[in-house]
Amino acid sequence: MSLRHAMLGLLANEPASGYDLMKRFETSLSNAWPATQSQVYGELAKLAKAGLLEVCAEGPRGRKEYAITQDGRAELHRWLTEPHPDTVRRSEALLRVFFLNHLTPLEAVTYLTGEAERAAGQRAALAELEQKVDWGDDPLSVNGRLAIEYGLRFTAMREEWARWAAEELTKARGK
Repeated sequence: MSLRHAMLGLLANEPASGYDLMKRFETSLSNAWPATQSQVYGELAKLAKAGLLEVCAEGPRGRKEYAITQDGRAELHRWLTEPHPDTVRRSEALLRVFFLNHLTPLEAVTYLTGEAERAAGQRAALAELEQKVDWGDDPLSVNGRLAIEYGLRFTAMREEWARWAAEELTKARGK
């Protein structure tokens, strides 16, 4: 996924300004694909230059509202229907697991326990977000609930795995 496609997807629902897009990122996409204000505004300019967006309204203080073009919809459709989306993920946390033997047993178990606690904290934050969002029947709400559920299940799995790994490491090093 890319910022480009995330923005096209948001704008396919309705036109928006950069500010509006930042708010939508904060309440929906930030857990899957975070973006900074400078990235959003920079990408808006690139998408407009590429003909995938157009300025549909201008307001006070230079506020611009963008709408997706037909070419933008075609690009979004192309991306959504790719046969195999990129699922390769890098995980510094998991990479460290390969080298836990370079730590004392206590340090290694502490690391894994910390990973479990971080996952639990992330799950709690997602659960809180789920309660705060004013869910509707619109596509972004329906799909957002699916994404939140993925995050809740994924973080629960990470916590469970890290606690299990800490126990396994304790058993293995205790031999």
